[in-house]
Amino acid sequence: MNDERELWRIGHVVCVMISCCSGAELQVRDLRHDAEDGIVLRELYPMKSDLYERARMLAAEYEADRQGPAASDAS
Repeated sequence: MNDERELWRIGHVVCVMISCCSGAELQVRDLRHDAEDGIVLRELYPMKSDLYERARMLAAEYEADRQGPAASDAS
């Protein structure tokens, strides 16, 4: 049985973890599309700790992209 859990949501992009007996899958989905067509990134991890670390990195990247260049110019 697979268990799906949302890790973060930024705008129309959502990151989910799908747990299974052999590890976990990280998916980044664009909610403007169908479930299969909306998957923009899919990665498999044997350890959930590695998946959580990657999810945090992706969230920071998507948040920075969402803020745009004006936010990085202000610093």
